[in-house]
Amino acid sequence: LAAEQGYAAAQFNLAILFEQGRGVPQDVGEAVRYYRLAGEQGDDYALGNLALLYVQGRGVPQDTVEAIRLYRLAAEKGHVQSQLNLGLLFLQAAAAGRAPPA
Repeated sequence: LAAEQGYAAAQFNLAILFEQGRGVPQDVGEAVRYYRLAGEQGDDYALGNLALLYVQGRGVPQDTVEAIRLYRLAAEKGHVQSQLNLGLLFLQAAAAGRAPPA
């Protein structure tokens, strides 16, 4: 299996399948694992999807600080959706009268 051999694109694709339960039983924990593996290799889409799971608290404890860290990594690689989501997190904080998360 290419994902087990460290191929980031395969890890990302497998993560999506586990997250959505397409062709495999839905398992968000496994999705997190494969997003993390792909993200560690610099896959910006994996970083962005993992960040969203942290925002939602799906498969991982809800953690806005970790989500921001991951969104920043992806945004710095030019991942537009992560740039948008990062900005939205800061906007939500400002609208609620809170300082932006670290």
